[in-house]
Amino acid sequence: MPFCRHSLLETEISRVMTESALRIFLSSHSQNLAQCRRAPLSSAYASCSQEARREKMKPSFCFLLLFLISEMHSLDLIIEGIPDDLNNLLDLEVDGFLSKLMAGSGRYQRSTSDEHSGESTDDSDKIGIYSYKVQSTITSRLASTMIQSKVVNNAKHPQHLVFEVQIPKGAFIDNFTMDVNGITFTSSIKEKSEARRMYAQARAKGKAAGIVRSNALDMENFRTEVNVPGGTKVQFEIHYQEMIRRRLSSYEHTISLRPGRLAKHLEVDIRIIEPQGLRYVHTPNTLGDHFDGITTLSKGEKKAHISFKPTLAQQRKCPTCSSTAVDGNFVVQYDVNREKAAGELEIFNGYFIHFFAPENLDPLPKNILFVIDVSGSMWGLKMKQTIEAMKAILGQLQPSDQFSLLDFNHNVRCWRDGLVEATPSQIDEAKNYIQGIHPNGGTNINEALLRATFILNEAKNLGMLDPNSVSMIVFVSDGDPTVGELKLTTIQKNVKQNMQDDFSLHCLGIGFDVDYDFLQRLAQENRGTAQRIFGNQETSSQMQQFYSQVSTPLLRNIEFNYPQESVSDITQNSFHNYFGGSEIVVSGKVDTQNLQHLESVVTATASNAQLVMETLADVEELDDFMSKDKYADPKFTEKLWAYLTVNQLLAERNLAPTAALKRNITKSILQMSLNHHIVTPFTAMVIENPNGDERMLADQPRDNKKGCCPGTLGITPKVPDKTIPSWANPTPVAPSPASAQKAPTFAMKPIHTVDNDPHFIINLPKSQKNICFNINAEPGKILNLVSDADTGVVVNGQLIGAKKQEHEKLNTYFGKIGFYFKSKDLKVEVSTEMITLKDGSYSTGLSWADTGSIIRKRLLVSVKREHNVTITVDGEMSFMVVLHRVWKNHPVNVDFLGIYIPPSNPFSSKAHGLIGQFMPEPEVSIFIERPGQDPKKPEATMEFKGHKFTVTRGLQKDYRTDRVFGTDVQCWFVHNSGKGFIDGHYTDYLVPHLYSFLKNP
Repeated sequence: MPFCRHSLLETEISRVMTESALRIFLSSHSQNLAQCRRAPLSSAYASCSQEARREKMKPSFCFLLLFLISEMHSLDLIIEGIPDDLNNLLDLEVDGFLSKLMAGSGRYQRSTSDEHSGESTDDSDKIGIYSYKVQSTITSRLASTMIQSKVVNNAKHPQHLVFEVQIPKGAFIDNFTMDVNGITFTSSIKEKSEARRMYAQARAKGKAAGIVRSNALDMENFRTEVNVPGGTKVQFEIHYQEMIRRRLSSYEHTISLRPGRLAKHLEVDIRIIEPQGLRYVHTPNTLGDHFDGITTLSKGEKKAHISFKPTLAQQRKCPTCSSTAVDGNFVVQYDVNREKAAGELEIFNGYFIHFFAPENLDPLPKNILFVIDVSGSMWGLKMKQTIEAMKAILGQLQPSDQFSLLDFNHNVRCWRDGLVEATPSQIDEAKNYIQGIHPNGGTNINEALLRATFILNEAKNLGMLDPNSVSMIVFVSDGDPTVGELKLTTIQKNVKQNMQDDFSLHCLGIGFDVDYDFLQRLAQENRGTAQRIFGNQETSSQMQQFYSQVSTPLLRNIEFNYPQESVSDITQNSFHNYFGGSEIVVSGKVDTQNLQHLESVVTATASNAQLVMETLADVEELDDFMSKDKYADPKFTEKLWAYLTVNQLLAERNLAPTAALKRNITKSILQMSLNHHIVTPFTAMVIENPNGDERMLADQPRDNKKGCCPGTLGITPKVPDKTIPSWANPTPVAPSPASAQKAPTFAMKPIHTVDNDPHFIINLPKSQKNICFNINAEPGKILNLVSDADTGVVVNGQLIGAKKQEHEKLNTYFGKIGFYFKSKDLKVEVSTEMITLKDGSYSTGLSWADTGSIIRKRLLVSVKREHNVTITVDGEMSFMVVLHRVWKNHPVNVDFLGIYIPPSNPFSSKAHGLIGQFMPEPEVSIFIERPGQDPKKPEATMEFKGHKFTVTRGLQKDYRTDRVFGTDVQCWFVHNSGKGFIDGHYTDYLVPHLYSFLKNP
């Protein structure tokens, strides 16, 4: 086998070559890989080098990945071009981790796979940044930004570089280039399927690429990985553009500045060109006191220049430190002069931009309903911060306002039956009500929003609303519906049908689990805004900022009118409300050849008058100004029009009522994307070398939370994760009318369950029965669940106790679950804190705050953030562990785990344990059903293995989809810790260690 030949340099090569790079290279040589399956990593790399030489590949491209990351904080590695089925995914992994990346939060770093420590090195790797430059030019709110980084591998051996840049969510990437030792990769925008076809051609020649998916709130990550030989210089350059929105009377331009290490030359250069004139420019010290006095700012009447150039010494965290203190956001805030109430018309190169932000208007009175989620998931810090924010918000209400409060879990409570005036006494009572909220239960979003719309509708019908007032609902939630109506499209339809045209709905999502796309659709369809905030210490201030953006309505029913014969392709020109501190922007094409002046007429309703505002602009007014400024973007009007148009089309597509209309809008978005060279949800960026035989793909990933695309309002059918077994996702069935307001019911796939304190559910699919029993053992004891010596699989659970007794009983739960796979010598420990994979002395892990996967020796561990972990072995055997979080200050309850094991797992006939003994399915007879002591719980006689005993019909819970209430599972309950149903006594299943086999089963 020449492809598996060993080399004297094996040890050194395997030390410096990353395992994940080798895996992906070998995946493209599947026939040779099949012969080399058991070859050491080092010999496999030597083979890779030989194969690369034979194919005349450049060494630097033995491994090359390009990533576009839509959101931070959670990682899901998806290898492009890998077959969907799990077996082929596992086949990529030879003897190590495939998808456990060394994440760097937007930095340069060297990714390593030290088989002992798994840690990444820092400055000792001799990777140097000799230049890191950011240039940004803002021309009339259009920010065009370039980030360029030049890196060198000063080591003698190859190293794996990760270049990661954070860009604002909603910005459009329009160019990327990469130069590796004089070979330049350039980019082009293609329709997505065409881009993937082109990429597949290069991939077939041995190249590889992938997409990492993750969650963030206001930033996206663009990521590139490349393995480069010693002495290699690499230059990366990315360009993106965005429109800077005005919020709270200020424009804010944010640049992520995270080089990850010291740079010999580091520079941020920002220029602002605003023809309206600059009112002020401010650079808050967001990078910390370490950089006081380094930023320079020069401001003229219409232009400003900001420069940040810390020396190498100034970048150091301390005088002797080798790490950089440059790690944060560089922020510029400014505002412009406003002389015309009707706004500013800027015309240039055949396009016009109308900026409208009138001031000195009296606020309109408002009718506001606060709808607050108080379900169990809001326990702790989120609820505390929400209460703090709501008390502050209530204190900002004006005497002319009317308001009320609704809080909801599985039920809806109204503080008042209708709206009340915002008097000091009413506000104090509302604050006291908010202070007394204690979260618990499920989430009934549908009923809460319908109740809120009913209150507003009743108030309007009774003549209680000022005709000039603004009516709105502010909805605050942290999760998906779990009670009542569960279908999001139905909730959306219900709200729209009941929301009158002059009401608006503003949605605030808290945390990473919230379905933000759903909230965006709700808000967009009902004339409101949506925002997602962190569920942390900053929640209160972020909530208050969100409210401040909608708390001061100044105008209603704003209409922008232009001469039809002179303008075309106008963006949205009708708006429900205008809020103080914001700005409305309208754009379109204008016939400058046959027009000397452009006139606009804006009509709106103010607090005490119907306004008509006119403005007139010379079509050549900006020509002289723009021609004299070498930094101004000459295409700023065209780019702003394209930016507004594409985002408007994405929103319209999301709300399109028919498939045909959606297809037509998609075509328009695609054409706009290609014409203006921007990456959108329907295009991808192909990066290739001059010969076209080295290609990478920058493809915009979908949002993890059910939506089409980050930063847009799209919706796409959710594609099932093929790496997760189908049994992990129960199949919903339509509820009957009688149960429509109860917790949902599900047709469950066959599963054995141990959950809660602890309740066992043994599923018997052939006889269509569920048998249940409880085990009451002491805290600290370890129960064997599965022990199969033939397959070498052990599953054990260690009990923990509640904080104190309740009803003279101390409840116990599983606090740790251990899995031992003897044939692979792999152990997996799942606790309420961590998920750890152990291979001999080597271990690695994920926290419950992660979403990601680890593969080792064809064993896949997949974690869904704060929800569950699924373990899959060789694509044939699988397990799920569900995490239950409780309020940390709860006087009794503690965090605990539940485990779910499908009966289809291929255990041997000798498998035993509290669950293992029921695989394969035993024969059970239940007969003589009769009324029990409780009329709702009938009794029957069970016959099993020659034993007859009484069982009781009851309900247990499956928590795979609803961790708060669970899903009801009907079962026959065996009393006395399963006596007569399990072999022997439950104490026979106690084992000494978390990975112990059961002795003498």
